[in-house]
Amino acid sequence: MRRRKVGLLVLAGCLSVPLTLLPQQATAADTLVSVGRPATASSIEASGFEPARGVDANTGTRWASAEGVDPQWMRIDLGSSHTVSRVKLNWEAAYARTYKIQTSHDGTTWTDVHSTSTGDGAIDDLTVSGTGRYVRMYGTARGTTYGYSLWEFEVYGAPSSGGDTTAPSVPGGLRSTGTSASTVSLAWNASTDNVGVTGYDVYRNGALVGTATSASYTDSGLAASTSYSYTVKARDAAGNVSGASTALSVTTQAGSGGQIVDVSTAAQLQNALAQALPGQTIRLAAGEYRGSFVTQKAGTASAPITLTGPANAVLVNDGPSGTAPSCPAPGGGWDSGYGLWLYGAPYWKLSGFTVKESKKGVVLDNAHHVTIDGLYVHHVDEEAVHFRRSSADGVIRNSTLTHTGLVQPGYGEAVYIGSAGSNWGCHGNSGGVDRSDRVQVLDNKLGPNVAAEHIDIKEGTANGVVRGNTFDGTGLSGQNSADSWVDVKGIGYLIEHNTGTFTSPGTFANGYETHNPSTSPAFQNGCGNVWRGNTSHLGGVGAYAIKITSTSACSGNPNVVHSSNTVTGATTGLTNIPVTP
Repeated sequence: MRRRKVGLLVLAGCLSVPLTLLPQQATAADTLVSVGRPATASSIEASGFEPARGVDANTGTRWASAEGVDPQWMRIDLGSSHTVSRVKLNWEAAYARTYKIQTSHDGTTWTDVHSTSTGDGAIDDLTVSGTGRYVRMYGTARGTTYGYSLWEFEVYGAPSSGGDTTAPSVPGGLRSTGTSASTVSLAWNASTDNVGVTGYDVYRNGALVGTATSASYTDSGLAASTSYSYTVKARDAAGNVSGASTALSVTTQAGSGGQIVDVSTAAQLQNALAQALPGQTIRLAAGEYRGSFVTQKAGTASAPITLTGPANAVLVNDGPSGTAPSCPAPGGGWDSGYGLWLYGAPYWKLSGFTVKESKKGVVLDNAHHVTIDGLYVHHVDEEAVHFRRSSADGVIRNSTLTHTGLVQPGYGEAVYIGSAGSNWGCHGNSGGVDRSDRVQVLDNKLGPNVAAEHIDIKEGTANGVVRGNTFDGTGLSGQNSADSWVDVKGIGYLIEHNTGTFTSPGTFANGYETHNPSTSPAFQNGCGNVWRGNTSHLGGVGAYAIKITSTSACSGNPNVVHSSNTVTGATTGLTNIPVTP
């Protein structure tokens, strides 16, 4: 429940107001427990706007996030498990329109205790009910063009009564058990606890980088010939966390191809891609790179290849040109027109830079275990990012994909996973199938002006994750059935905690749809998928948030829609099948 301030009228020394108009009074549990507690955030606008300024009991200082970016969050560590009864948000002018209040015992798994899509700034005084050591505000849609900013983030409650309040012992004997150019393997002596240790948090240079259930961990994706400082903390089921271990400094090995290759011209980039070796980092300088950028060089699990640059390092391909082969493959004087093409090139990390004004944005062919992080792909003729030819175990996260399908609207997806069965003759390199399985699409901003589906999950693919994304359906073309945020023809996908909106112009039928195409070899296409915790705003146009095309086709492996999904602005409702608690 949201508490509102109520003005009282006093006449001739008498107070007359219905009791029901009085604001809810604080209960005994409403003790302010957040002042001065450690606070972290997804970003800060600049020095002077750190999250600690949002818990300092000073309404003249504030936390402010980076501007113009969704989602953003601020988190408070209460030090031990608390029962939380009230949260008060004192917004600066930059407020959240759509946000959640969440609690967590471990800082990793979160439970929603409040959510809204109609935030209006000022002061939100919320009655909540939850338990956890950590409390955060998780904003997914800004109320202004700026960022998110809180004068104060106040949490009220009390330490959990009758529960475990004893922290585990500090992990001892932290040591390195091996290094490579891009990994550090760690081990330590197991901690003890009065109830039992449930896991360990591993910190690199003071930032949490991973968790483990046993007394060992391998940190990956590191730079060669670089020193890192590690500490470890133990935690128990009640959320109690030990002190940090003694810090350990570890230096990664030299990369087999050299640590960093700096490039500043298109020719240098083309040469670096052609000569890339495991463990290398190709670093783009700011500027525009025009040309055909393709690599067929493979990294390894222990020494991936990294291509990185700032957002103003921009790849542009003016192609295509030449005579195209019957199935896309580099060479033969043909320029695909792809902004960046990884062909038979697994274990790459792509981060930070921009791709625009190309036939397709980033295309992965038989390029498994590729991570795309923080890319900006926009104004492309067809799709922005395509995992193709069994490019399995890939990840795209923290990226922004807009303005796709400028030439072929019905083929302008933001993220395209796999291939249509009719194209397996070219791209079916795994037993005649494009098995781009286990692709994860995490925390991206997709749209506006994505002409086709924001995510098209093709038949024959399986077991991916679509989580924490923001879909803006403005500009959906309606061509080639492009009338939903996500079209699921794959099997066993988890689709959770996404936020979707639609506003005209555009063509919009449903938020999420399934389809069940027949293929050879045959699969249970469009079955066994799970939706939970998604927020859908259909703009008074879409019929269902989640439309399951056929239940009979999936009788042995049904799709599941949980009741934690919500919808507004639907012409028909949340879903056309019974919901699951």
